[in-house]
Amino acid sequence: MHNDNVALVRRWFEEVWNRRRVETVDELLSKNSVCYAEDGPIRGVEEFKARMHTPFLTAFPDLRVAIEAALAQDDQVVVRWTASGTHLGEGLGCQASGQRAEFRGITWVRIRDGLLVEGWQSSDIPEVVRRLRS
Repeated sequence: MHNDNVALVRRWFEEVWNRRRVETVDELLSKNSVCYAEDGPIRGVEEFKARMHTPFLTAFPDLRVAIEAALAQDDQVVVRWTASGTHLGEGLGCQASGQRAEFRGITWVRIRDGLLVEGWQSSDIPEVVRRLRS
């Protein structure tokens, strides 16, 4: 089960972020999911798309995420990741700067019945976005 959960989370990062497959969000994220992000909880598929997926990929259309490590226990997977992209769009509430940005973070996911149901994210995204705005 642990390997299946790690594979599921790796698929999430690869397809949702690197391949920009929004249909994977519909397939793998529970309709009742909650993600505890730096700017507050994100509930459900549509809110995830509206508050995280679309804005981030609009701001960084060349975004690439790399998983550095993943650990699993029971129904939970923890992933340490890095991401980089060029700030070419206005998806995060500021004019495109053309600057290259790099992010680091940890995402902790709980899985039930093959779906991501709960997640906690801690990253330097807010700080990087603040620098892009200045």
